Amino acid sequence: MNAIEVRALTKKYPGFELRNVKFTLPEGCIMGLVGENGAGKSTLIRLILDAAGRDAGDVRVLDTDNRSSGFVKIKDDIGVVLDDARLPDSLNARQVGRVFGDIYSKWDGAVYEEYLKRLDLPEKKRVKDFSRGMKMKLALACALSHDARLLILDEPTGGLDPVVRDEILEILEDFTRREDRSVLISSHIVSDLEKLCDYVGFLHKGELLLFDEKDRILEEYALARLPEERLEALPEEAVHGVRRGKYGAEALVERRLVRPDLNLEKPTLEDIIVFFARGDKQ
Repeated sequence: MNAIEVRALTKKYPGFELRNVKFTLPEGCIMGLVGENGAGKSTLIRLILDAAGRDAGDVRVLDTDNRSSGFVKIKDDIGVVLDDARLPDSLNARQVGRVFGDIYSKWDGAVYEEYLKRLDLPEKKRVKDFSRGMKMKLALACALSHDARLLILDEPTGGLDPVVRDEILEILEDFTRREDRSVLISSHIVSDLEKLCDYVGFLHKGELLLFDEKDRILEEYALARLPEERLEALPEEAVHGVRRGKYGAEALVERRLVRPDLNLEKPTLEDIIVFFARGDKQ
């Protein structure tokens, strides 16, 4: 079974359009959705959760059409952390747990208490006095405490220090040790996604420019460093971006489309994303 299936999804706003997005996240995998601010990541997540109307396309979540009556029941199997956390400011962590216990039929208070301790969250301090990092950790604790099969996380590590980010990534890795658990996480911190994800999608100006298994992406592309005059010798269809410098040029190429004797280097995921975003060709 697939955790998420998106087909030809389109949403139009004045001055922005999410265009014909399609991807499949298999069950038991982690997908990273990367893109600059305004690329459409939050819009896509809202559409997957059926929290916004669409202009075209279909979405299935945990093998259920997200516009069907059955999706209401499926929501109990989805843990959600949004960018603004959206927790009641006037309550403390223990009170927040009681609220979520009334929302989710499979809420486990003992698991929630364990996460509060693991994440070093004070139980009696009001949420409004939490730092951003503490709020995100509390939201994650809530999402993880009702036996969810799918986590959908919108920028959960944005603005957090490296220690807290590593802590969250470790928890997400632990979550997917069970084969029936999956994660969709959006972020503009590509290095986090490279550590964590099985699949990566790159959303740019409302268009999904790249989607595949992370390892396949890293194997498929390479960096070619060469004198600028040799750029023209590269097949046009092989080149996905060029960066020119004082001492030559650097091109992102598809390995299978260039000569095997070309001096190639392995790129990072961030290298690949940056070249795709710039869109500069020969």
